[in-house]
Amino acid sequence: MIIKNKNIALVSDFSSKMKNPNNILEIENLHTYFYTDHGTVKAVNGISFDIPKGSTVGIVGESGCGKSVTSLSVLRLLQEPAARIADGSIRYDSEEGCVDITKMPVKTMKNIRGREISMIFQEPMQSLNPVFTVGNQIDEVFILHNGCSKRQAKQATLELLFSVGIKRRETVYKNYPHQLSGGMRQRIMIAMAVACRPKLIIADEPTTALDVTVKAQILSLLKDIKIKTNCSLLLITHDLGVVAEMADYIIVMYAGKIVEKGRADEVMHNPKHPYTVGLMKSNPSLTEQTDRLYGIPGNVPKPVNLPDSCYFKDRCEYKHEKCCGKYPKMVKLSNTHHAACYLCEKRAD
Repeated sequence: MIIKNKNIALVSDFSSKMKNPNNILEIENLHTYFYTDHGTVKAVNGISFDIPKGSTVGIVGESGCGKSVTSLSVLRLLQEPAARIADGSIRYDSEEGCVDITKMPVKTMKNIRGREISMIFQEPMQSLNPVFTVGNQIDEVFILHNGCSKRQAKQATLELLFSVGIKRRETVYKNYPHQLSGGMRQRIMIAMAVACRPKLIIADEPTTALDVTVKAQILSLLKDIKIKTNCSLLLITHDLGVVAEMADYIIVMYAGKIVEKGRADEVMHNPKHPYTVGLMKSNPSLTEQTDRLYGIPGNVPKPVNLPDSCYFKDRCEYKHEKCCGKYPKMVKLSNTHHAACYLCEKRAD
């Protein structure tokens, strides 16, 4: 049983209203900037998307496109004031009612972070504390959020370790992170994330640096947890195979903006934005033989002093005069499929 934190602020201070009651999270016109000596880095530059309850939404794109910064914005883990949410809203359907996360003080976010929204970080070895045992770190979650005693926390931790596929739970409970394999550490991170049965789990590259077998096991574990708890999942990855297997909806990001979004089958089998098409072409095929893998020419532009025109135009084989004008608007291709490209405007017509 979850014991409510006595320090939780009144919801009325940050109350909002969901556009759709079937959504667990609604991000609207989010801008997250980093302020540096070289200028303002627009890491997330006006993105909008929803996460339906019980669904998996996958965010894909090259490194530096703003995927991880989006997740850090949701959890308010930005290093302010160097980085902060400059504009937009993040509406979350919390246990206490709908709240706008962007308006909540960082200290208040601790009542939601870990308890209702949890995160599986990209590199477990950097996320787990090297000087505390695995058991001690998971116990802390139960003690902090559920108000358990030390004995109750240990029992809950041992049960949790078994549920994520760790058979030697008594031994692992006493181990330090460096004594475990990469796959085992990732299971520990998942265990910590699901300890309080959160409504939303954010998984940031959960299979990075894992071999194929362990990768499949971790993905299978995430699927089982999602089914058993009926939680929502925000999956951040650059692996198209992972997102194709896991996601109900796909969001494609480039240079801080969303260039295409829609149901997984629409985006994977009928991509419309040239960048999405390039990502699909660069993915190795099991059925087609090729001498050389396709690579999108050029590099991602630096996120400082970006032009008002399309960010992808210098790498796009379909570039034309209109692309050098204003940044293209998001075009509705179907009720669930949208893309930001002038080529898509013709297709929509």
